[in-house]
Amino acid sequence: MIARRDDPGDRRPLGRRPDASMSLLADLLAGRLLDHGYAEAAARRAAAGGAPPRRLRGAGVLLVLALAGTLIAVAGVQTRRGEPGAAEQRSRLIGEIRARTAETDGLQRRDDVLRARTERDRAAALARSDEGRRVRRRLARAGAAAAAAPATGTGIVVTLADATRTAPAARGRAAEAGRVYDQDLQVLVNGLWAAGAEAIGVNGQRLAPTTAIRAAGEAILVDYRPLTGPYAVTALGDPDRLRGAFAGSAADRRLAALHGRFGIRYDVRRTSAARLPAAGPARPRYAVPRPEDGQ
Repeated sequence: MIARRDDPGDRRPLGRRPDASMSLLADLLAGRLLDHGYAEAAARRAAAGGAPPRRLRGAGVLLVLALAGTLIAVAGVQTRRGEPGAAEQRSRLIGEIRARTAETDGLQRRDDVLRARTERDRAAALARSDEGRRVRRRLARAGAAAAAAPATGTGIVVTLADATRTAPAARGRAAEAGRVYDQDLQVLVNGLWAAGAEAIGVNGQRLAPTTAIRAAGEAILVDYRPLTGPYAVTALGDPDRLRGAFAGSAADRRLAALHGRFGIRYDVRRTSAARLPAAGPARPRYAVPRPEDGQ
């Protein structure tokens, strides 16, 4: 039957039923869309008087479900049994880490005391002659370049910290996006060196020319010592000159972008009395003294 269109406003094409697009769904509901192969198989089964082995299929499904439930129950029991042992092992490891850290800190303090005493004795011995005083000045310049002596003075402090959970810029983003990474500290330190910093320290850890800033898991290592945030990077030098040279640099733009996009806390302030300890002694692998220095 051809549909008619009596309404002038009806713009449906002539010769097509209104429910023509529903024919596939109608055939499905009426059961007329069965594949011929399935239809023939059903007819043969009906002629042979057979019925689908529903009970057998149901028993198989129940057996699979029972096995899955048993495996899940066994896994849960094993997990609960292993929890006390894992917690005990974790607690023991944390205790060992704290003990070794305290031991290392004690050795570091002892080393600082012995180094200061050695420096005083050496300065007193070199001050007895003109040649000794010249050697002392050369040693002072070399020590400053190698961060082998403590440094004090004015400068700036740049603080980086992870974004707070309630920071508007960090909402809807992964938690890792608002964290400070070792690359961020590397960029900051390089930017401060380029701005003319005379000495740099991170959370009181002095940076030497061979100091590395790396990541180990979720910890940031500075000279192989783990540090926790917030990270205060102190740069010694003229505060106005340092801040003017650092402002607008590539490092400053990167950190400002991290602050705006991910909510990482970024702050720059002046300091009038900063003190950085001496860095640990380094053993060069390839460098050797110059001939004139060995004389």
